[in-house]
Amino acid sequence: MALAAVVVLSGAAFADVTVSQSNDPAAAFGGQMASLLGMEKTALGRVAPERLAALADSVEGGNAPSRERKTVEAAPSVPKLMRYDNAFLAGIPVASGNAQWECLAQAVYHEARGESVRGQFAVAEVVLNRVDSPAYPPNVCAVVHQGGSGGCQFSYICDGKSDATTDREAWLRAGKIARLMLDGAPRALTQGATHFHTVGVRPPWASRFARTTAIGAHLFYRQ
Repeated sequence: MALAAVVVLSGAAFADVTVSQSNDPAAAFGGQMASLLGMEKTALGRVAPERLAALADSVEGGNAPSRERKTVEAAPSVPKLMRYDNAFLAGIPVASGNAQWECLAQAVYHEARGESVRGQFAVAEVVLNRVDSPAYPPNVCAVVHQGGSGGCQFSYICDGKSDATTDREAWLRAGKIARLMLDGAPRALTQGATHFHTVGVRPPWASRFARTTAIGAHLFYRQ
Protein backbone atom coordinates (compact mmCIF):
# COMPACT_ATOMS: atom_id res chain seq x y z
CA MET A 1 0.00 0.00 0.00
CA ALA A 2 2.78 2.46 0.94
CA LEU A 3 4.77 1.68 -2.21
CA ALA A 4 1.68 2.25 -4.35
CA ALA A 5 1.23 5.62 -2.67
CA VAL A 6 4.79 6.57 -3.61
CA VAL A 7 4.08 5.74 -7.23
CA VAL A 8 1.00 7.93 -7.26
CA LEU A 9 2.72 10.83 -5.53
CA SER A 10 5.92 10.65 -7.57
CA GLY A 11 4.52 12.34 -10.68
CA ALA A 12 1.59 12.79 -12.97
CA ALA A 13 2.73 10.11 -15.40
CA PHE A 14 -0.47 8.10 -14.93
CA ALA A 15 -2.48 11.01 -16.26
CA ASP A 16 -0.84 10.49 -19.65
CA VAL A 17 -1.99 6.89 -20.11
CA THR A 18 -3.69 6.50 -23.46
CA VAL A 19 -6.37 3.82 -23.76
CA SER A 20 -5.83 1.67 -26.82
CA GLN A 21 -8.65 1.49 -29.33
CA SER A 22 -7.60 -1.96 -30.54
CA ASN A 23 -10.38 -4.42 -31.26
CA ASP A 24 -8.30 -7.09 -29.50
CA PRO A 25 -9.13 -6.75 -25.74
CA ALA A 26 -6.18 -8.90 -24.77
CA ALA A 27 -3.77 -6.75 -26.72
CA ALA A 28 -5.26 -3.59 -25.29
CA PHE A 29 -5.00 -4.87 -21.77
CA GLY A 30 -1.43 -6.05 -22.31
CA GLY A 31 -0.42 -2.70 -23.69
CA GLN A 32 -1.98 -0.84 -20.80
CA MET A 33 -0.32 -3.09 -18.24
CA ALA A 34 3.08 -2.69 -19.90
CA SER A 35 2.67 1.07 -19.92
CA LEU A 36 1.60 1.20 -16.28
CA LEU A 37 4.41 -1.08 -15.11
CA GLY A 38 6.95 0.95 -17.03
CA MET A 39 5.81 4.18 -15.39
CA GLU A 40 5.79 2.52 -11.98
CA LYS A 41 9.37 1.42 -12.46
CA THR A 42 10.34 4.94 -13.53
CA ALA A 43 8.61 6.49 -10.51
CA LEU A 44 10.21 4.05 -8.08
CA GLY A 45 13.58 4.80 -9.59
CA ARG A 46 13.22 8.39 -8.47
CA VAL A 47 12.73 7.44 -4.82
CA ALA A 48 15.80 7.34 -2.61
CA PRO A 49 16.73 3.79 -1.49
CA GLU A 50 16.53 4.74 2.19
CA ARG A 51 12.99 6.05 1.65
CA LEU A 52 11.98 2.77 0.01
CA ALA A 53 13.42 0.84 2.95
CA ALA A 54 11.46 2.96 5.43
CA LEU A 55 8.27 2.46 3.47
CA ALA A 56 8.83 -1.29 3.35
CA ASP A 57 9.33 -1.35 7.12
CA SER A 58 6.03 0.48 7.62
CA VAL A 59 4.18 -2.03 5.45
CA GLU A 60 5.60 -4.89 7.53
CA GLY A 61 4.18 -3.35 10.67
CA GLY A 62 6.79 -1.00 12.07
CA ASN A 63 4.67 2.10 11.44
CA ALA A 64 1.38 0.55 10.39
CA PRO A 65 -1.82 2.61 10.64
CA SER A 66 -3.28 2.82 14.12
CA ARG A 67 -6.20 0.53 13.30
CA GLU A 68 -3.69 -2.17 12.37
CA ARG A 69 -1.74 -1.65 15.59
CA LYS A 70 -4.72 -2.00 17.88
CA THR A 71 -3.48 -3.38 21.16
CA VAL A 72 -5.19 -6.65 22.06
CA GLU A 73 -4.60 -8.15 25.46
CA ALA A 74 -3.08 -11.57 25.10
CA ALA A 75 -5.51 -14.29 26.16
CA PRO A 76 -4.29 -16.70 28.83
CA SER A 77 -3.05 -19.97 27.45
CA VAL A 78 -5.65 -22.62 26.69
CA PRO A 79 -4.42 -25.96 25.32
CA LYS A 80 -5.22 -26.36 21.64
CA LEU A 81 -6.35 -29.92 22.21
CA MET A 82 -8.94 -30.17 24.98
CA ARG A 83 -9.65 -33.49 26.66
CA TYR A 84 -12.25 -34.15 29.30
CA ASP A 85 -10.40 -36.50 31.61
CA ASN A 86 -8.33 -36.48 34.79
CA ALA A 87 -5.06 -37.12 32.97
CA PHE A 88 -5.53 -33.95 30.94
CA LEU A 89 -6.31 -31.87 34.03
CA ALA A 90 -3.30 -33.33 35.85
CA GLY A 91 -1.08 -31.61 33.29
CA ILE A 92 -2.68 -28.20 33.91
CA PRO A 93 -1.01 -25.93 36.51
CA VAL A 94 -2.83 -25.28 39.77
CA ALA A 95 -5.29 -22.50 39.03
CA SER A 96 -6.09 -19.25 40.74
CA GLY A 97 -8.03 -16.13 39.93
CA ASN A 98 -10.33 -13.36 41.05
CA ALA A 99 -13.80 -13.52 42.59
CA GLN A 100 -15.39 -14.57 39.29
CA TRP A 101 -13.03 -17.51 39.04
CA GLU A 102 -13.77 -18.51 42.63
CA CYS A 103 -17.54 -18.34 42.09
CA LEU A 104 -17.32 -20.56 39.00
CA ALA A 105 -15.01 -23.02 40.73
CA GLN A 106 -17.40 -23.24 43.68
CA ALA A 107 -20.34 -23.88 41.37
CA VAL A 108 -18.46 -26.69 39.65
CA TYR A 109 -17.31 -28.11 42.98
CA HIS A 110 -20.67 -28.06 44.76
CA GLU A 111 -22.90 -28.92 41.83
CA ALA A 112 -20.79 -31.53 40.06
CA ARG A 113 -17.72 -32.75 41.94
CA GLY A 114 -19.24 -36.26 42.00
CA GLU A 115 -19.64 -36.20 38.22
CA SER A 116 -17.11 -37.06 35.53
CA VAL A 117 -14.72 -34.39 34.30
CA ARG A 118 -17.00 -33.98 31.30
CA GLY A 119 -19.96 -33.42 33.59
CA GLN A 120 -18.06 -30.78 35.56
CA PHE A 121 -17.10 -28.89 32.42
CA ALA A 122 -20.76 -29.04 31.39
CA VAL A 123 -21.88 -27.29 34.58
CA ALA A 124 -19.30 -24.56 33.98
CA GLU A 125 -20.72 -24.15 30.48
CA VAL A 126 -24.21 -23.58 31.88
CA VAL A 127 -22.98 -20.81 34.17
CA LEU A 128 -21.10 -19.04 31.38
CA ASN A 129 -23.98 -19.47 28.93
CA ARG A 130 -26.15 -17.63 31.44
CA VAL A 131 -23.58 -14.87 31.78
CA ASP A 132 -23.75 -14.38 28.02
CA SER A 133 -27.55 -14.32 27.96
CA PRO A 134 -29.40 -11.01 28.44
CA ALA A 135 -31.94 -12.94 30.53
CA TYR A 136 -29.42 -13.39 33.35
CA PRO A 137 -26.95 -11.27 35.32
CA PRO A 138 -23.79 -10.19 33.49
CA ASN A 139 -21.13 -11.86 35.62
CA VAL A 140 -20.40 -15.26 37.12
CA CYS A 141 -20.93 -14.43 40.79
CA ALA A 142 -24.25 -12.72 40.12
CA VAL A 143 -25.44 -15.70 38.08
CA VAL A 144 -24.39 -18.24 40.69
CA HIS A 145 -26.00 -16.33 43.58
CA GLN A 146 -29.17 -15.37 41.73
CA GLY A 147 -32.42 -16.22 43.47
CA GLY A 148 -35.78 -16.97 41.97
CA SER A 149 -39.13 -18.63 42.69
CA GLY A 150 -38.50 -18.53 46.40
CA GLY A 151 -35.21 -20.39 46.14
CA CYS A 152 -31.84 -20.28 44.41
CA GLN A 153 -30.88 -20.93 40.82
CA PHE A 154 -28.07 -23.20 42.05
CA SER A 155 -29.21 -25.34 44.93
CA TYR A 156 -25.98 -25.37 46.94
CA ILE A 157 -26.33 -21.63 47.59
CA CYS A 158 -29.39 -22.02 49.81
CA ASP A 159 -29.55 -25.69 50.78
CA GLY A 160 -28.49 -24.93 54.34
CA LYS A 161 -25.29 -26.95 54.04
CA SER A 162 -21.75 -25.68 54.49
CA ASP A 163 -20.13 -24.30 51.36
CA ALA A 164 -16.64 -25.18 52.59
CA THR A 165 -14.47 -26.96 50.02
CA THR A 166 -13.19 -29.83 52.13
CA ASP A 167 -12.18 -32.17 49.30
CA ARG A 168 -8.86 -30.69 48.21
CA GLU A 169 -8.45 -32.83 45.10
CA ALA A 170 -11.96 -32.02 43.90
CA TRP A 171 -11.41 -28.33 44.61
CA LEU A 172 -8.15 -28.22 42.63
CA ARG A 173 -9.90 -29.94 39.74
CA ALA A 174 -12.83 -27.52 39.87
CA GLY A 175 -10.40 -24.59 39.94
CA LYS A 176 -8.61 -25.81 36.84
CA ILE A 177 -11.89 -26.31 35.00
CA ALA A 178 -13.08 -22.83 35.98
CA ARG A 179 -9.78 -21.30 34.86
CA LEU A 180 -9.87 -23.03 31.48
CA MET A 181 -13.46 -22.04 30.84
CA LEU A 182 -12.96 -18.42 31.83
CA ASP A 183 -9.86 -18.27 29.65
CA GLY A 184 -11.87 -19.25 26.58
CA ALA A 185 -11.95 -23.05 26.38
CA PRO A 186 -14.66 -24.16 23.93
CA ARG A 187 -18.17 -24.82 25.17
CA ALA A 188 -18.63 -27.98 23.18
CA LEU A 189 -20.68 -30.20 25.49
CA THR A 190 -24.12 -28.75 26.19
CA GLN A 191 -25.19 -27.00 22.96
CA GLY A 192 -25.79 -23.71 24.71
CA ALA A 193 -27.62 -25.10 27.74
CA THR A 194 -28.73 -22.64 30.40
CA HIS A 195 -30.33 -25.17 32.78
CA PHE A 196 -29.65 -28.61 34.20
CA HIS A 197 -31.10 -30.90 36.83
CA THR A 198 -30.36 -34.33 38.22
CA VAL A 199 -32.23 -37.31 36.84
CA GLY A 200 -33.97 -37.79 40.18
CA VAL A 201 -36.04 -34.60 39.97
CA ARG A 202 -38.40 -33.02 37.46
CA PRO A 203 -38.59 -29.22 37.80
CA PRO A 204 -41.56 -27.46 36.12
CA TRP A 205 -39.40 -25.72 33.54
CA ALA A 206 -38.06 -29.01 32.18
CA SER A 207 -41.20 -29.54 30.11
CA ARG A 208 -40.90 -26.09 28.51
CA PHE A 209 -37.25 -26.09 27.50
CA ALA A 210 -35.44 -28.09 24.84
CA ARG A 211 -33.22 -30.83 26.25
CA THR A 212 -29.78 -30.63 24.69
CA THR A 213 -27.89 -33.53 26.24
CA ALA A 214 -27.48 -35.88 29.19
CA ILE A 215 -24.13 -36.22 30.94
CA GLY A 216 -23.83 -38.49 33.94
CA ALA A 217 -26.60 -37.76 36.44
CA HIS A 218 -27.48 -34.40 34.86
CA LEU A 219 -29.90 -33.50 32.08
CA PHE A 220 -29.21 -30.23 30.26
CA TYR A 221 -31.65 -27.81 28.67
CA ARG A 222 -31.55 -24.67 26.57
CA GLN A 223 -34.08 -21.98 27.42
